[in-house]
Amino acid sequence: MSLPESSRFPLTEDLTICRVLNGMWQVSGAHGPIDAAAAIAAMFPYVDAGFTTWDLADHYGPAEDFMGEFRQRLRTERGEAALDHLQAFTKWVPRPMPMTRRVVEENIQRSRQRMAVDSLDLLQFHWWDYSDRNYLEALRILTDLKTEGWIKHLALTNFDTTHTKAILDHGFPIVSNQVQFSLIDRRPLKKMVPLCQQCDVKLLAYGTLCGGLLSEKYLGVAEPSRTKLNTASLRKYKNMIDAWGSWELFQQLLVALQAIAQRHGVTIPNVAVRYVLEQPAVAGVIVGVRLGVSEHLAENAQVFTFSLDREDYERLESVLEKSQDLYRLIGDCGDEYR
Repeated sequence: MSLPESSRFPLTEDLTICRVLNGMWQVSGAHGPIDAAAAIAAMFPYVDAGFTTWDLADHYGPAEDFMGEFRQRLRTERGEAALDHLQAFTKWVPRPMPMTRRVVEENIQRSRQRMAVDSLDLLQFHWWDYSDRNYLEALRILTDLKTEGWIKHLALTNFDTTHTKAILDHGFPIVSNQVQFSLIDRRPLKKMVPLCQQCDVKLLAYGTLCGGLLSEKYLGVAEPSRTKLNTASLRKYKNMIDAWGSWELFQQLLVALQAIAQRHGVTIPNVAVRYVLEQPAVAGVIVGVRLGVSEHLAENAQVFTFSLDREDYERLESVLEKSQDLYRLIGDCGDEYR
């Protein structure tokens, strides 16, 4: 299996990614036990199939260590050139505190060591408390580290539109912002997408499958109890669905998605991902991987075999227009974390 050229996207002039990124939150411990050896071995088929871009974070349990070990094995088994086809994006999520050169260096150096790289492909920065303006000093130091070669590209995660604009106005070289974006959560369309289009910043979308709730598995079934939602993702995104609308409305959305999926010969998750990929400013969608537990490589590849047409969008909109306005209820991108 090999992915078509349409699966690739030039995030920057020197960084091309797979538009379906492999999300590694699932190894953080909040989704059940992970066998390290099996997980690292399972990374090879993803890269071989063309899913070469990985999304991880300093706080995703052993994710950075897994990437470092995978890189070492890839180099040993296939040579140094094999690493040229791999992209690994991590995040730095510090507690709000004074940001000194030493603090920033120690954290970025830790990620470099864990991932076995001299320079991080993309460092996505998160900040919990906007009232603590030390995030601007952190970004200034991160920009210096980029100049010095510690980081190739600098990005944000879960920043709202107002603060993303302020950061860009300060001249920091931000190339992307990672935000929650799905058929359920379309808040980025309100303000974030227009800003990104204006400033040539791309979006990396997560939560697009609502932790797996946007799938055939939940079509036509009774509303699950909390005890049946056995992963952090399922619990998180069920809460989002509750804010968006009722379980009955969610079932209407799944019925619409199934009709579209059958029309194109694909799956409900394929349609959900395709919808977000076709939104303005979106460079890629992060789909969680259960390394060593299960894989959906062939299914995920189907995302690049079709496009949504006017009839598809009208069918979806007939359901989505009945939902609550999450921008009004929750706020802008990332506001649920603050």
